Amino acid sequence: MISPWNFPLAILAGMTVAALVTGNTVVVKPAAPSPIVAHQFVALLREAGVPADAVHCLPGPGATVGQALVDHPAVATIAFTGSNAVGLGITARVAAVHPGQRAIKRVIAELGGKNAIIIDEDADLDLAVVDSVVSAFGYAGQKCSACSRLVVGGAYAPVLQRLRDAVESLVVGAPHEPQTFVPPVISAAARARIAGYAQEGERVARLLVRGSAPSGAGHYVAPQVFTDVPLSAPLAREEIFGPVLSMLQAPSFDAALAIAGDSSFGLTGGLFSRHPAHIAQARRAFLVGNLYINRRVTGAVVGR
Repeated sequence: MISPWNFPLAILAGMTVAALVTGNTVVVKPAAPSPIVAHQFVALLREAGVPADAVHCLPGPGATVGQALVDHPAVATIAFTGSNAVGLGITARVAAVHPGQRAIKRVIAELGGKNAIIIDEDADLDLAVVDSVVSAFGYAGQKCSACSRLVVGGAYAPVLQRLRDAVESLVVGAPHEPQTFVPPVISAAARARIAGYAQEGERVARLLVRGSAPSGAGHYVAPQVFTDVPLSAPLAREEIFGPVLSMLQAPSFDAALAIAGDSSFGLTGGLFSRHPAHIAQARRAFLVGNLYINRRVTGAVVGR
């Protein structure tokens, strides 16, 4: 069970307990930046009565510990949440059968996203803009379900203005401060990578708004929105995993669906519309794992 750093307890707990209650022994391999949460969680499982030999915590680098676990002949199933690159690499590795292996390995993978929200011309803009901002910049955009493309049709001009005002008001700061909306990103390397995308955005697109971020200690990145983004640009196609949003204009609802679907990712998508025919069309044609209608695309509760 390979868990991600951005949900170091929730995803770890869900995957681990699901495996245990279905009769498996589990090796927990947490992401390298978040080993302590996994250690404490496994300790709590054992305190609650899970046999010590049924669940183990084995932290370490993915390139060594993770690959060794994936290749081990005694491992039958790999549950993974993380990046597309790593997930696809795991899927390719399990095709090999190792000496002593008794089962064909299975992979349960939840990977990245380049998620789009469509704002229709008759949408409730108060709701659409607020929920789009939360979807894009909550947790500094460090969610696989976060919105990173905003596709807007006839309401483009008013959405542009409201979005600019909303982003300018966001507070970037320490996560324990109650006024903070955008916390720091995970590492200096992540901040540098996001800055690279922002520099590319200034070169190929137009910066609509960039908030302010603290200059002191901490890996802070200001929330920012780019418009006039070419559909072929990495800014519009690659997972950034930070508070960077691309705003794309569509001449029609059909075109908006085509733009939203023009991606190698398909994790989540959103639609804000009060048009029954457009909602029905999106249900058929917006091909994503989870489609959210008139609500944000992050923070979903299963079964609700």
